[in-house]
Amino acid sequence: MVDLFRRELVYIVYYLSLQVQLIALYWGLGILIGSLVSVFVKNRIQQVFLRLQNKQLGVFGLVPAAFLGVLSPLCLFGTIPVAASFSNKGMRHDWLAAFMMSSVLLNPQLLIYSAVLGTQMLLFRLFFSIAGGLAAGALVGLLFQDTPFFSFEKFSRKAESRDRHTNILIRLCLNIGRNIRATGLYFALGILLTALYQRYVPDNMVAELFGSSNRGLCVLSAAALGVPLYVCGGGTVPLLAEWLLRGMSPGSAVAFMLSGPATKITNLSGMKMVLTPQRFGAYLVFAVLLAVLSGILVNLLVP
Repeated sequence: MVDLFRRELVYIVYYLSLQVQLIALYWGLGILIGSLVSVFVKNRIQQVFLRLQNKQLGVFGLVPAAFLGVLSPLCLFGTIPVAASFSNKGMRHDWLAAFMMSSVLLNPQLLIYSAVLGTQMLLFRLFFSIAGGLAAGALVGLLFQDTPFFSFEKFSRKAESRDRHTNILIRLCLNIGRNIRATGLYFALGILLTALYQRYVPDNMVAELFGSSNRGLCVLSAAALGVPLYVCGGGTVPLLAEWLLRGMSPGSAVAFMLSGPATKITNLSGMKMVLTPQRFGAYLVFAVLLAVLSGILVNLLVP
């Protein structure tokens, strides 16, 4: 029994070391770049977004709004007070919807993490996160032309930045420390789960559940799995990398990457604060449809 335990422990440590070698560099780069954006670029992103308001871009303003949402390093609870201040200054709510939706789906740190999935999956994640923001903004503009979509008056918390230390290097180090604390545990858990998965789950299981042979059903299954399983992007990237190696279709991976962050419990809590029950329900339907339709499209395009 002891020999069996030692043998299994050796296997687990071996798989752990493989995952650390594969993922750790991208995690470290994601932490660094996310902190650099937060400390040096975040305020510039917000200023650019405000300046767009005076350019009378109309519906075309959705494009820069969605791009700026992806570039924003803020979590949704940091994005909401910023969006509330934009709304108080007269920002269109369809632009805000595009900004918030793309920000929910992706940020610079998660984008760097996703590089471990390969260039193709990285570009898919970027494209569909921006497309999701554009679609959300277009629907809000079309269906709520004369009424505000968000209810920011219920949100009283001020948009105060934690990057306030006078020494810029200390400010950067503090931000890096916060990012490590916020993602480190989930990253380690993802690595451990992936190592256990490599050791004990049959190779053909993922291909049967999420492979392209199942067509739309595999995408629907992946989108549904993203709802309860997705807690932190850094924790799910190792699992996704392994699933793709084991036969998961690209469309299923895209569906998981979209449904997960859109329905993550913290993001749902944030959305519930600024949406009426009916509009919150519409957000959930939109998020799931976006994930499923995007995944089906990817599977149609990629052999």
